[in-house]
Order: sequence, then C-alpha cells, then structure tokens
Amino acid sequence: MNGKQVFRWATEKMPEVAREVMTLAGTPVESIDLFVPHQANLRINQFVGQKLGIPEAKTVHNIEKYGNTTAATIPLGLSEAWYPQDGSAPLCKRGSNVLFAAFGSGYTWGGAVVTL
Repeated sequence: MNGKQVFRWATEKMPEVAREVMTLAGTPVESIDLFVPHQANLRINQFVGQKLGIPEAKTVHNIEKYGNTTAATIPLGLSEAWYPQDGSAPLCKRGSNVLFAAFGSGYTWGGAVVTL
C-alpha cells in the first residue's frame, strides 16, 4: 500500500462525499452538530475536518483507543458520542445532525447525514 497516495486520495474523497451528502440532505456544514468519520487514520480525519470547517470539538476520534475496527468504526464512534463512558456530556442528542464519512480499502468511500 502506498501510504502517501492513500492519504491524498482519502483527504480528497471524504470531503467530496461529505459535501455531496450535505447538499443532498439540504444541511449546510454550519448545521452539522457532530462529524463521525471512519477511524482508519487520525491525521486523515483531522485534515478532512479542517477541509470541511468542522471543529475538533464536533469530531469523534477514537482510533487511539481501538485502532481501526473496520466496519465498526462509525457505529462505535456514534455510540461513544451518544453514551460517553467517561461521564462527560453526550456530543449528540435527539435532533442532532450527524455527518458520517468513510474511506476504505479498495478505494471505496461513502457518507451520510442523519438527523437523530
């Protein structure tokens, strides 16, 4: 795997699909309450969030705790945001607009905006 090429491709395609699904959902980035990206690489997720203008405080990062759990990264991230295990306040609640974006092996990508 060419790590530099994967980084470049992921940081291009994840924001692209995120913008596309936000447009389709009629939800501007300012209305996104939480960003839950696939947890394959922290630097990729930080870069994508910056490109989209989503602050770190609205972005779920848990790769440092679990590593890349493949298809479970987004559900785990949403679960932790909804039910924090450390006793902190939830990052989302009913009515929150949540942006999901993923980039996977085989150079596949996808995204969604969901109102909880």
